[in-house]
Amino acid sequence: MTVAVFSFSLLGAMALGMPIAFALLVCAAALMLSQGQMDATILSQKLLEGADSFPLLAIPFFMLAGELMNAGGISRRIVRFALALVGHIRGGLGLVAVFAAVMMAAISGSAAADTAAIGALLIPMMRQAGYDVPRASGLIAAGGVIAPVIPPSIGLIMFGVIANVSIGKLFLAGFFPGILMGVALAIAWQWVARRDDVTVLPRQSWGERARAGIEGIWALFMPLGMVGALKFGVFTPTEAGVAACVYAFIVGAFVYRELPLRGLYALLVAAAKSTAVVVFMIAAALVSAWLITTSPVPAQVGAMLEPFMGNKTVLMLVIMVLVVLVGTALDFAPTVMILTPVLMPIVKQAGIDPVYFGVLFVMNNAIGLITPPVGIVLNVICGVSKISMTELIRGLWPFLWAELAVLFLLVLFPQLVLVPLKWLS
Repeated sequence: MTVAVFSFSLLGAMALGMPIAFALLVCAAALMLSQGQMDATILSQKLLEGADSFPLLAIPFFMLAGELMNAGGISRRIVRFALALVGHIRGGLGLVAVFAAVMMAAISGSAAADTAAIGALLIPMMRQAGYDVPRASGLIAAGGVIAPVIPPSIGLIMFGVIANVSIGKLFLAGFFPGILMGVALAIAWQWVARRDDVTVLPRQSWGERARAGIEGIWALFMPLGMVGALKFGVFTPTEAGVAACVYAFIVGAFVYRELPLRGLYALLVAAAKSTAVVVFMIAAALVSAWLITTSPVPAQVGAMLEPFMGNKTVLMLVIMVLVVLVGTALDFAPTVMILTPVLMPIVKQAGIDPVYFGVLFVMNNAIGLITPPVGIVLNVICGVSKISMTELIRGLWPFLWAELAVLFLLVLFPQLVLVPLKWLS
C-alpha cells in the first residue's frame, strides 16, 4: 500500500506538469496522510533542515566555477590542445571530443553544459571534415555524461547528502570510473569510424603543440590540483569549490583575459539560479527520504530483492538494471533523489560499500541522460548539431553500449573502484 501511495502520488504530480521539487513535497504529504500523521509544520521544518546542510555549500561554488571556466575560454583551449596532439590521426576529431569531455568533466561537472560547449566547437569541424554527423553527435553526447561521474560532480554531492556518505570519498572514487568511460568511448569510436573517408587535419609541429600545451596548462592543472588537494586533506569538497572559483576567476580574468568584469554579475546570477533549483530539489527530496525511511517502503522493496541478497554481485546487477529502466523515463536528479533513500537500506543490509554503490548509481543515472526518450543531453546535442532525434539515436548506440559495458564491468569487478579509492585516500 505504501509503495502504491509513493508511486502514484509522485508520478501523478509529475504527470500534471508539476516541477520535481513540488512533486516530491506532494509525495511527502501523501505519505504522511497514509501514515495518519499529516502536519504541515513538520513538512516545513524538514524542508528547512534539508537545505541546512554544510556539504550543500559545495554546489553553488562548483556551479559558479563552471560558469567562470566556460566564460573564461578554458574549454576552447582544452579542445585546441587535444587537436594539437591527436587531430592528425584518422578519426582524430573523435578522440579530441573524448579527451575534451574528460577534461571538461573535471572542470564543470555539468553534462548538458559540457555537451553544448564541446558540440558547438567540434560538430562544425567534424561536419566539414566529412564525419558522419549523427555518429559524431552521439559520441559527444556520450562523452558529456562523464561529467556527473568525475568530480566536481553535483550528482555525487546530491547522493552523498541524501545517503549520508562521505562526499570526499565519492569524489576520489569517481575519477577512475570516469576515465574508464572515456577509454571505452575512444575504443568504440575508433572501431566504428575506422573505415570512414574523412579529411585528416595536418600534423602540427612540436612547437605548435608546445604553444597549445602552454596555453592549456592552466586548464589542465585544475583537475590534477583537485585530486592532490583532496588526497592530502588540503581541502574539503566545499573548500575545493571555493578554490575552484578563485582559480577560474584569476585564470579567466587575468591569465587568458577573456572574462570581462562587467560580465561577472550575469555569471553570478546564472550560478545562483542553477543552485536554487538544485538545492530546493534536494531539500524536498530529503523530506520524502525521511518519510520513506520511517515507512514500510524499504522493507517492501527489500522483500522484492530478498532472493538476490545472498550474492552481492547479482544484487548489484539487478539494481543496476532497475535503475537503467527507470532512467529511460526519469531525469537524472529525480532518479537520484527518489531511489537513493529506497535503495540505501538494502545496500547496507547486503554489506555493499556505500561509496562503491554511490559511484555506480550516479554513473547509471548519468547514462540515463542519453537513454531515449527522456534524456536531456539528447535534446541538447540535437539543438547544437541540427539533426533529428531519430538520426541521433542511430549514431548513439555504439557509445551507449560501450558505457553500459563499463558499468557492468565495474559491477563484476568492484576492485576497479575500491582499489583506486584506497590508493587516493
